Amino acid sequence: MRWTGRRGSSNVEDRRGMGGGRMALGGGLGTIVILLIVWFMGGDPAQVSGLLEQGGGQPVETSAAEDEMAQFVSVVLADTEEVWNAIFQQSGQTYREPKLVLFRGEVQSACGFASAASGPFYCPGDEKIYIDLSFCDVLRDRFGAQGDFAIAYVIAHEVGHHVQKQLGILEEVQSSRTRMSQTEANALTVKLELQADFLAGLWAHHADRMMDILETGDIDEALRAAAAVGDDNIQMKSQGRIVPDDFTHGTSKQRMYWFRKGWETGDLAQGDTFKKGAV
Repeated sequence: MRWTGRRGSSNVEDRRGMGGGRMALGGGLGTIVILLIVWFMGGDPAQVSGLLEQGGGQPVETSAAEDEMAQFVSVVLADTEEVWNAIFQQSGQTYREPKLVLFRGEVQSACGFASAASGPFYCPGDEKIYIDLSFCDVLRDRFGAQGDFAIAYVIAHEVGHHVQKQLGILEEVQSSRTRMSQTEANALTVKLELQADFLAGLWAHHADRMMDILETGDIDEALRAAAAVGDDNIQMKSQGRIVPDDFTHGTSKQRMYWFRKGWETGDLAQGDTFKKGAV
């Protein structure tokens, strides 16, 4: 992917040195005393409270490779902003740009406490995407998904969930799931995830036409990543058997199909994975 020297997003929050968002002093009386002292001295207790909740913002050591990946993620996020702002404007709507949070190990979000093992995720409660950059190594080393565009696909997929929230799709699915059996709810979630794959492909389609970002092999890298994170592939690697009723993201074949469809058509109307017979 052509990305060096291009604009990074201003919507990136780097929390890699913030201790997972846990109270540094454990809360309680000690924290209250500190906040009162700050208030009496004319300071802003809200600012101090924020630092305490974030673990005080401890310095973090990063490698050159990790810093480069952080910059790459920022550029990809900026590219999604360019594309989705343009698409929403065409339909007379305003796109709310999501934040992307870089963390290390564990993090507190509006959707609860999460660890690096959760993988990248989108939290509709605060409209933020969370990613521990160590996932990039896992994607490459454990799942064999090589190349920078594999990471771009993952980010674009999570941004796709943000688009779904703005279009009202996410809320509708979450509401419907509460009235279903677990198996039915899983099947509905699969359709949601496959649509996010479609939206990632659609982003690639428009980003390349708007900014000429793609290099030879990039789409293949994204397709290999989509296949790597298919439910059937992950289940086989982790438990040695495949249980379709437990699928929540779709098979490797399905994920590749919907990403490719978004990439080839670039047409938002072609991404209705909820239509009868679509999945």
